[in-house]
Amino acid sequence: MNKILKWTLIIAGVTLLGFIGFYIFVLTAVSGLFDEYHSKQDLIDNYNSKTKEIIELNNYIKTIVPTNKTIDIEFDGNRTLGIFHVTVDGKYYSNWDIKVNSTKTDTLLQKLGWTRETLSILKDKLDNANCISVESGEPCTIGYQRSEMGKYFYKIFSQALTDSLKREYNDSCTYIYYKDNIVLEYAGGAIGPQCFEDFKRGGQ
Repeated sequence: MNKILKWTLIIAGVTLLGFIGFYIFVLTAVSGLFDEYHSKQDLIDNYNSKTKEIIELNNYIKTIVPTNKTIDIEFDGNRTLGIFHVTVDGKYYSNWDIKVNSTKTDTLLQKLGWTRETLSILKDKLDNANCISVESGEPCTIGYQRSEMGKYFYKIFSQALTDSLKREYNDSCTYIYYKDNIVLEYAGGAIGPQCFEDFKRGGQ
């Protein structure tokens, strides 16, 4: 009986140590991948310094995405598209981590009526705005930067927000109404902060 108990405790101890080791490994890997940090103030400062470029990006995406199609695209450097989601006539194509120079990308470009040059111009406009992603639609959503496991965005509406839209897009957690037709957005990841860093639950 003592032998069985002894081996049971040994196995349980080894399993526990293995789990702890794996947990530490995952935390280390995640912190290494998502150690870049940005803030709400960075988001605001970037808009104020890059207003012209952000507006140009917003206008450009409106000219290249057909009315029956939508895109959500994020560049991960110059060679990879971290996200390239496309909707065509209601059919959704979800794509993650694909190479810019690949047949998969070429197929998606054809669905949009784009060329490699279109993609290159879009990348240049994102770089000029110091941003990494854009999602077409109303409002147009432009991704500023990832921060740890979250991401900061600008939502750009076609017109200045009405009072009802200001209330809808000003919860201080996910959205902050900034001015005119601009809303700031923060989307949290699977772990970590889920709201803007200075959000206080239960009111300010």
